[in-house]
Amino acid sequence: MNEDSTPYAEAVKRLEAALGLLEAAVSRRLDLESRRGDLETELQIMQDDRARLALELESATTRLARAEAAAADAGRRVERAIGAIRGVLEQGPPDGK
Repeated sequence: MNEDSTPYAEAVKRLEAALGLLEAAVSRRLDLESRRGDLETELQIMQDDRARLALELESATTRLARAEAAAADAGRRVERAIGAIRGVLEQGPPDGK
């Protein structure tokens, strides 16, 4: 009998083939897990950025509202000043001079 065709040799060949398939499957699984971990890390970074940007937007919106209120107040004061100046100018010079 040829050594390559003994039941033992055939069993070893099948075992080696099965181990090769198992190693390939484990390698694919580890690669998938690695990519999944990378995606989860990326997602966490994006969620952190989103939360930070939301806070910055809220802060900017608050500052804008304050600036708009200050501008409106300044506009009202300028209008009152213009009205007061017009009133003085309409009265003419004091004591008829």
